[in-house]
Amino acid sequence: MPETVFHVDQSKSMRDQAVPGHNRWHPDIPPAAQVRPGSEFRIECKEWTDGQVRNDDSANDIRDMVLDYNHMLSGPVGVAGAEPGDLLVVDFLDIGPASNIEVAQGREAGQGWGYTGIFAKENGGGFLTEHFPDAGKAIWDFHGQQATSRHLPGVRITSNIHPGLAGCAPSEDLLAKWNRRERALIDTDPNRVPPLALPPLESGSLLGGLSGEARDRAAREGARTVPPRDHGGNVDIKNLSIGSRVYYPVYVPGANYSIGDLHFAQGDGEISFCGAVEMGGYIDVGVDLIKGGMDAYGVTMPIFEPGRQEPRYTEFLTFIGISVDEDGDQHYMNATIAYRRACLNAIEYLKKFGYSGEQAYIILNAAPIEGRVSSIVDIPNACCSLYLPTEIFDFDIRPSSAGAARASRGSLAQAN
Repeated sequence: MPETVFHVDQSKSMRDQAVPGHNRWHPDIPPAAQVRPGSEFRIECKEWTDGQVRNDDSANDIRDMVLDYNHMLSGPVGVAGAEPGDLLVVDFLDIGPASNIEVAQGREAGQGWGYTGIFAKENGGGFLTEHFPDAGKAIWDFHGQQATSRHLPGVRITSNIHPGLAGCAPSEDLLAKWNRRERALIDTDPNRVPPLALPPLESGSLLGGLSGEARDRAAREGARTVPPRDHGGNVDIKNLSIGSRVYYPVYVPGANYSIGDLHFAQGDGEISFCGAVEMGGYIDVGVDLIKGGMDAYGVTMPIFEPGRQEPRYTEFLTFIGISVDEDGDQHYMNATIAYRRACLNAIEYLKKFGYSGEQAYIILNAAPIEGRVSSIVDIPNACCSLYLPTEIFDFDIRPSSAGAARASRGSLAQAN
């Protein structure tokens, strides 16, 4: 087993670790560990909400979640010799759930179980929040590389385990650029629910080893971790799995690489915002440098080689959507609307088998669906498609003359 350079006690908050991580992006956060190019090491990670979600049959924890705390990132890890303009080469060697350690409040997420949530519209929302505005939750039990849920009977998914969030620290100039452009977007509709973006927020900020005035400054300026950005960040790409190699732009001396938000499984889009099977765990990585790689290859955002370890489903039912919204209004080449319609069409189909709309929404979040832009040229309609693996169900979901095999499919955990 490689050396652990960032250790997490899963029974404690990230704030109470011997070496805390962080939940904001800022160039002044000092490295929590140092490594050299060519080294391999382990990073342990808390589940992204820092233990706010419980293994129970209520979604009150999802409804009442304090989003100011999220995400909890492990790091930064400084890499000797890394300079702005380099590419940091990161190999994902192994990823797994947290060790099965009992704690006073029950096992932490990732220690044998994970969860998928639907966020309430007033607290984060999701891709389909106008259709599913209320909080919901499914708990998943891990069985090796597979997961089942008491809240979604009839479904068994195979893991495509991966980190949702990783990247190098931004420079001061890059951070300022993020804050300017996101503030300008917010100002176009400042009262929107959910908001258009999340500006820096001192409340709930965790900034690693910073203290005093340096900490206060970083809390005022630090970028929230929710969106993907130029450096990578919360890309939530399900193919960034074991065996992946990622080339990250370096913006500060030492690179200051951080990672977290581990997922046992996820479909393309992570459409409910908390749409993966979330867990705590570990990731083993190897690092190297390509000096001057940003200019040499014209790289301004990360590029990656997908890993070879992924679920191998062979049979799919595919749903399409076009850029005509739910009210029947035509939009020009709008792939977001087209993918939303593909998702809604798949949800409506699964409801015929006895699942609620919310259950179907969760299935499309957690299962390794394939979401594709199938046509982006034929005016006026973009066409997006959603490939749903039929083999995740223990009954046949394909259309037939016998009709849909409707049955009682239980229910999600709901807020009360």
